Amino acid sequence: MKKTRLILFVLLLTTSVSTLWAQDKNHEAAILFGLNQPLLLSGFNIEANYFTKKMSFDYSHGVSLEYQGSMITGAAKEQHLVAHLPYSTGFGVGYRFTSWLNLRVEPKWHRFEIYYEGEEQTLANRIVAYNTFTLGLGLYGKWHPFKKQNNFLRGIMIAPSVRWWPNVSSTLTNDSYTYFSKVTNQTEVHEAMNVGVSNTPWLVNISVGYKFGL
Repeated sequence: MKKTRLILFVLLLTTSVSTLWAQDKNHEAAILFGLNQPLLLSGFNIEANYFTKKMSFDYSHGVSLEYQGSMITGAAKEQHLVAHLPYSTGFGVGYRFTSWLNLRVEPKWHRFEIYYEGEEQTLANRIVAYNTFTLGLGLYGKWHPFKKQNNFLRGIMIAPSVRWWPNVSSTLTNDSYTYFSKVTNQTEVHEAMNVGVSNTPWLVNISVGYKFGL
């Protein structure tokens, strides 16, 4: 399954780049900032977009994301764990169905640091740290609420998104880590976390920023 996803990604990327060069030059760029990251995860995210007539490209980078509370479910919640993500980064290549809707293939890399809930997040207190690689899809909107204005407001952009980022691999052996928990006082198994809501591959977000015509 993992190899199939990688093969499909390479094929889609090759097709996308070939299509790009065959298009008319009708390009835009945008800088966006995610709202969920500061409001829900105590972190920050910046995203750069590049649009042609039919294609979309992006690079995004999130930093210092805190997964706790409702973001922690299942075994991790029972083990009283939280996760700190120093970074979550990657790019996307997609097709624009309309001027306001596009679908992207997105490879992403994420760094997880696992701690006990309520403890100071230091190297000495860290339980385990690992990386995950996800390969999925993102459906993005592109809305300009002031596009009819003839001033700087014209470039304001709002981009809602729904993304499916399943884990493809992790740096953990067999995607899990066995440790003795000082909270439950028994041997526990921590499985590589998903980056989405409540330890799932699904993410929903709204980004705001500014578009520049090229």
